[in-house]
Amino acid sequence: MQKELTNHTSLLGQEEIIQAIKRNDDLVLKHLYQKNYPKVEQYILKNQGSSPQAKDIFQEAFLAMWKNVKLGKFLPKGETALDGYLYTIARNKWTDFLRSSRFKKTVSVEKEIDLERQHADIPEEEENPHMKNTLTAYSRLGVDCRSLLNRFYFEKKSLKEISDELGIGAASVRNKKYRCMQKLRELAHQESNAHA
Repeated sequence: MQKELTNHTSLLGQEEIIQAIKRNDDLVLKHLYQKNYPKVEQYILKNQGSSPQAKDIFQEAFLAMWKNVKLGKFLPKGETALDGYLYTIARNKWTDFLRSSRFKKTVSVEKEIDLERQHADIPEEEENPHMKNTLTAYSRLGVDCRSLLNRFYFEKKSLKEISDELGIGAASVRNKKYRCMQKLRELAHQESNAHA
């Protein structure tokens, strides 16, 4: 299957890959995900991160890349432009995370998530579902969650800015964002099982 994916996408130029992303071509999305994830994971592991954090950051970066391609905000320059773009988004998201006060506050939460994953007995390929499942799950999220995640990940607003806009405390926004991400993971997992 990996060979088929590589053959399918290695023949495509950047502009063809962009068009394939715009029409949600399953093979192209899956290949981009699998090709680029290891490099991002390696970077995050070398910079104070864990595998679960790398998966979260990469999914956020992949969603941002997908949305920007859909909106025509990304124009490829060179044959590896999209890979570089995705890597840069992920690297910037990780850097932002390390600089934020959330880094210290979420260390214990990340340990809990690690424990949950260790005891969940989920095969590796199901724990890391390809992007189509994540995008479908994202579309199934409630309007409030999509709105909050859009503000945070795509519009790059701070928790303070979002709390001011919504008229609720920053701690409430943080908790709500955490719950929304958990819901997104659950829905993505359901999608993965439905197509297994």
